[in-house]
Amino acid sequence: MREVAFIKQNKEKWLEFELAIFGKAKKNPDELANLYIQMMNDLAYAQTYYPKSKTVIYLNHLASQIYQKIYKTKRTEKNRIAEFFVTEVPLLVYEYRRYLVYAFVFFFAFVAIGAISARYDPDFARLIMGDDYVNMTLENIKKGNPMAVYGSSANWGTFIGITVNNIQVGAACYFYGIFGGLGTFYYLLQNCIMLGSFQYFFFEHGVFWKSVRGIWIHGSMEIFAIVIESAAGFIFGASILFPKTFSRLNSFKIGFKNSFKIYLSTLPFTFMAGFLEGFITRYSIDMPIWLSILIILATLSLISYYYLVYPFIVHKKVQQLSAKLT
Repeated sequence: MREVAFIKQNKEKWLEFELAIFGKAKKNPDELANLYIQMMNDLAYAQTYYPKSKTVIYLNHLASQIYQKIYKTKRTEKNRIAEFFVTEVPLLVYEYRRYLVYAFVFFFAFVAIGAISARYDPDFARLIMGDDYVNMTLENIKKGNPMAVYGSSANWGTFIGITVNNIQVGAACYFYGIFGGLGTFYYLLQNCIMLGSFQYFFFEHGVFWKSVRGIWIHGSMEIFAIVIESAAGFIFGASILFPKTFSRLNSFKIGFKNSFKIYLSTLPFTFMAGFLEGFITRYSIDMPIWLSILIILATLSLISYYYLVYPFIVHKKVQQLSAKLT
């Protein structure tokens, strides 16, 4: 069957799917499950005969949306918050996984720009971080404790202040995606260049590994979360610029809803990073090397697993479920 004929034959059914997804036509869980089975059949057919077509992208998106609709409306005794983190967010991360790739590519490129700029411009670190901070850090390095800034205030004061600041940065990275992703691009660029120049500054003064042991105790989650929040901002912006087969308004609604959920999922990691920075990082200079490395690897492994590995596991389970249903 030609693709045009396939679309014409199923167009009305797919429009019914869209109405069910957007809440304009109420469906009970059994009806939604039946729609999901039909959608998976159409998707399998399209993947076989039109593998590079936009129809496959469209049907795959509808299928994932219907699954989430079933997941939300079915009667269950599970905790809703647990469901959000265990299934809903991972499925969304898998669906938009290419935006995570974009965000990480930009992240590493911008950090490299910051480090290279600091290497070839002696005043670059002062331009980015300010004279006061650089002078204070130089003084701390002379005293043998480059991470002394983290112990200069009370635990709770540091925790609250840093967490609020990180939430503001993450929110800016996400919500400024409304400008077609350009706002997100700018904030990610700004923070990554600062990170790159900051780390090179410590390398230049011979305390790079001391800085790594201190900064990345909390930085593994903090920086990783900012990258994910930036990916969510790119999703938000792309939904406005590239509506695909949806109207621009519906694309905006879908993009905002899904990207906002991904953004919300980063907040627990942001709070955890703030806790580590407020209560643990200050002791990094006196901490056994193996312990600081263990904390860094544990925090990095946890957030990496959740966003880079677990979504594929959940998606595979959904595929196996759909195969049984069909």
